[in-house]
Amino acid sequence: MTLLNWFDGNAAHAFGIELAQVLIERTPVDTAISNKILSKKHESMLNKLEQLIVKFKAENSLNVYKKAKLANAFKWALREKSYDEDYINQVTNWIVLKL
Repeated sequence: MTLLNWFDGNAAHAFGIELAQVLIERTPVDTAISNKILSKKHESMLNKLEQLIVKFKAENSLNVYKKAKLANAFKWALREKSYDEDYINQVTNWIVLKL
């Protein structure tokens, strides 16, 4: 791996946005509140995200920089859709743990 490849976070950034789109499609803003975290629908969405993460990790090498790019892209995509900041942080932390 070259040094330039180490800093190429384009795929990670795009994947962060893809994960956010999955969440946005499956969890509307008005239902994305802390007490709904354990609902069946939310659990199904998290399972889908986890499947996508496992596949992405198998195909891509993720270093600290790329993980940060992915998480940042995910957070900003949800912020732009006006999700609750606590909810965004909870799901982002969950994703980072899965990476």
